[in-house]
Amino acid sequence: MEKLKKYIFRTCPKSGKITGFNFKSRLLWLFFPAIGLFALIWFLIRVIPKPSRASYPCQQIAAPIAASFVLWIAGGFGSALLLKKAGKKIRQSRFVSAGALIALGLAVIITWSFQMFPLNSSAYTFKDGPNQPMGQGRGVFPGRVSWVHDPNSTSFNFSGNWWEDAYNNQSAINTMVSCAIKNVSGKTDDSAAWDEIFKNFNQRTGKGNVGYQPNEKIAIKINQNNTTGHSNTNQINASPQLVLSLLKSLIDSAGVSQSSITVFDCSRFITDNIYNKCHALYPNVIFVDNIGGDGRVKSTYVNNTIPFSINNGNQQTGICSSAVNANYIINMALLKGHAGQGVTLCGKNFFGATSINSNFMLNSHNNFDSPRDGNPKFMTFTDFLGHKDLGEKTVLYMIDALYGNDVVAGAPHVKWQMAPFNNDWPSSLFVSQDGVAIDSVGIDFLKTEFTNLADMNYCDTYLHEAAKADKPDSGTVYDPERDGVRCKSLGTHEHWNNATDKKYSRNLGRDTGIELVYTDPAQTPAILYGDVNEDTRVDALDLALLKSYLLNLASLSENGLKAADVNQDNSVDATDLVLLKAYLAGTVKTLPAKGL
Repeated sequence: MEKLKKYIFRTCPKSGKITGFNFKSRLLWLFFPAIGLFALIWFLIRVIPKPSRASYPCQQIAAPIAASFVLWIAGGFGSALLLKKAGKKIRQSRFVSAGALIALGLAVIITWSFQMFPLNSSAYTFKDGPNQPMGQGRGVFPGRVSWVHDPNSTSFNFSGNWWEDAYNNQSAINTMVSCAIKNVSGKTDDSAAWDEIFKNFNQRTGKGNVGYQPNEKIAIKINQNNTTGHSNTNQINASPQLVLSLLKSLIDSAGVSQSSITVFDCSRFITDNIYNKCHALYPNVIFVDNIGGDGRVKSTYVNNTIPFSINNGNQQTGICSSAVNANYIINMALLKGHAGQGVTLCGKNFFGATSINSNFMLNSHNNFDSPRDGNPKFMTFTDFLGHKDLGEKTVLYMIDALYGNDVVAGAPHVKWQMAPFNNDWPSSLFVSQDGVAIDSVGIDFLKTEFTNLADMNYCDTYLHEAAKADKPDSGTVYDPERDGVRCKSLGTHEHWNNATDKKYSRNLGRDTGIELVYTDPAQTPAILYGDVNEDTRVDALDLALLKSYLLNLASLSENGLKAADVNQDNSVDATDLVLLKAYLAGTVKTLPAKGL
């Protein structure tokens, strides 16, 4: 069987999982009709009685094979029928009609060929080339996306469950969250970082220069798409360790009370691996899912909250009460490919905050898929990003890329080859205040790593529309609430210069577009500049100690000396004292963040 599998399918050399057909094999063409017919029958008899089975790993394999078989039958018979009719027209001397039928038959054959033989990533088609930024960046540093990569955070070896503590370093993941929020904010300690992030968001949304206030509610939307109940599954979903790290940072550093935080996926289920881990440390955090019970709260909805900018058919228009009643949302998505849309990132993660059925077969997906011809059109995800209770309420976007996947379901099954991963898990976390920028970065990573993702062409259309929401190429008046207020630009979009350098426009010195800030905590010393007394905070005690050191009244440790070099000029002197004093007085907004 293994030899037959090798001859007929392309497989991952590490996991052995099927990744596609081996079109060079003669055996494929000999057995394909039988394999395709069996896959189609198997899919139908298993999924029709119970649609949730479509997410099972066996059906994830059967579905594309069955679809290819149907396409093969349709293309083959369709072109044969057209050419047969063309022959009849020739015998009747009706050459114009015959020529038209031949042309149509050839078009069917060509289309069929492109569908049957997947193109590699070099052929993915996007309307914009490298470094062509559009839209207005958001955040303390507009368009900044923090990329934290720590190879020590993950170690899954394909045995057991990928999410087990044995394979996920909680301490390393805690540090990754800390690094990310400091990089996004430009601050040098976690508390100040959160304060800066909240202040920036509140200023942009008209609330003034204020940080987080006591009792304000925060709703964290996680991605639990591949769940069918509270029992654990090995399919890829939100990382329990990352959810815990975010809660720890919000509660211990931002000063948010446990009871003010809700972790939710109202269309799916909060599994035990997440609930038990987080509830043990933070028992007053609220967890909301589709069915409730076992300590979870059952989701409710506010109807007709998102009527959409256009008539969007029977698309669900309610939004989960957890989102509507929150003051802030944190969107924690996953890094995955997705048939139809090409990718599933932060934009699509909002779908799970609407009043959809837990059985995906019963839901509408109107205007989700990118246009096959690249022509601009209204995109539902853009409405999600622009809605007052979804994207416009999101204080922080996160993409959990500890593992990542080329497909929407199944366990993480293939290690990443692109640099700097080099045949390892991506072990990464992406964080930004700009929902358009972070999804743009996610697309660049996915299109580089995976050469045969389905429906990647023009998959960034919703980001084009979002970046130019005030005047989109489609001509849509984006107003998802139908309140007469048109969306402004929802963020900035572009593609990097190349997969080696990974430079966006702001990385290249331009004052527009995206900035990707890379950090590897395992390689970068964790220096908190200004923390002269090494108590993990920057305050008046550090200022007093630095002053005493400069007067030769106190000594500093090696790490204290590094932290005292506030301006990072390799010298501890009066200029560092002046800069630290200005920072504490609030006249200097941020300290240099090198090394964080």
